[in-house]
Amino acid sequence: MLLGECSSTSRLLEALCGKRRVVVSAMKLPCSFYCSLWFLLLLGAASLLLLVHLQGLSDMLQQQTPGAKFMVAPRWPIQKDQPSDSAVFEGINLGGGFHGAPGEEISSNPSLPSPSPRQPPSLQWLPHPSTPTSGDQQAESPRPPVTKRHRKLLLKSGSVIPSGAPPGAPPGEEDRKLQGMAHTQMSRHHLLREVCTKYHPGVTEHPISSRQVSRVYVEDRSGLLYCEVPKAGCSNWKRVLMVLGGSATSTHGIAHDDAHYANQLRRLDTYSQAGVAERLRSYTKVLFVREPFERLVSAFRDKFESPNSYYHPVFGRPIISRYRANASLSALRTGAGVTFREFVQYLLDVRRPVGMDIHWTPVSQLCSPCLLHYDFIGKFESLKEEANFLLRSIGAPSNLTFPDFKDRNPKAERTSYTITQRYFEQLNTTERQRAYDFYYMDYLMFKYPKPYKDLY
Repeated sequence: MLLGECSSTSRLLEALCGKRRVVVSAMKLPCSFYCSLWFLLLLGAASLLLLVHLQGLSDMLQQQTPGAKFMVAPRWPIQKDQPSDSAVFEGINLGGGFHGAPGEEISSNPSLPSPSPRQPPSLQWLPHPSTPTSGDQQAESPRPPVTKRHRKLLLKSGSVIPSGAPPGAPPGEEDRKLQGMAHTQMSRHHLLREVCTKYHPGVTEHPISSRQVSRVYVEDRSGLLYCEVPKAGCSNWKRVLMVLGGSATSTHGIAHDDAHYANQLRRLDTYSQAGVAERLRSYTKVLFVREPFERLVSAFRDKFESPNSYYHPVFGRPIISRYRANASLSALRTGAGVTFREFVQYLLDVRRPVGMDIHWTPVSQLCSPCLLHYDFIGKFESLKEEANFLLRSIGAPSNLTFPDFKDRNPKAERTSYTITQRYFEQLNTTERQRAYDFYYMDYLMFKYPKPYKDLY
């Protein structure tokens, strides 16, 4: 009897102990769960800190890597928003946007000749409102800060008087001229950036070929790169480069043929890859353009209406042979007397009897403005004023001004808007439209208006 009660009591105690173990286990479960959760959180935080540390180490190594990463174009911060065709430019951001993002600049090579240690004058952003010097900007845009790079292209207030401002001019007038020139440059760069984003996206990812810099002339002493655009003041620009480089003392004593064939100027494609990359990174890149139809007519008048021992036989003879019915033996033999309509027919022919020439190649192809990112974009229509502004900005000698003489066919009238219209009246509507299409990117990039209302 007693043994039975003891056995029953033992079973009851075991049952109670089992229930206690279950309760204890149930109480311990949340504790282990929370411990695991805290462990995961700590692991995630440690991973994040490690990632940040490795990223900083990577950036440091990238900046310290020697050598020139040539043939990848310096990037500008192209906005991927849908570009606007409006002429109103808002929120223009200079921000070093023409010379590569931080960490992507091409490192310099100590073995290369460096630019002159002379520092160009800097600019204090002028407090007075300004009026643009041309029609490039139709609305006032917010003023961005002037970056160190673009300070090279602007004048310090009161230091020099730009072309067009008479000596002793009131400071306010001078300030407005400087401010207007600065805003004109910003609007031109902004428009070019929009057009390049819309029509040539990703072009800066492509390598730069020697052909794309073959028209760029180098002046090492002033740290200047000038892309030659024929019929847009290039002869006088070569004279200026010769004076800056020390091979001439005055622009007025340089003959036309000497400026082109004895100028002792080097082109950018003659340098090593590292030399090209360093100059593209650190030099001031300059481009001057002209109204496309006017430039085309100027080239035609110069090469085909005046005696020329090269263009008449090389271009004139195949043009006359292809596009003139019943051509005389004399015309076929000499190539003289090409008409403007025959010249345009050659230009627009996809199977031209003779290749293209730099005198009528579009600037968008000649100087690759979407790839090279020029610091200064000037226009032939205001050539002297803008060229002198640039010369003062880079610290050129004060007695060096841009020449304004015409030494090739000096008796011929300069090609103007009126003369251009007279030549294009020889074409029908379809030919004018096709010629406009041929130069469409130049019209778009540099904001030249349509020369005829019926063009689309």
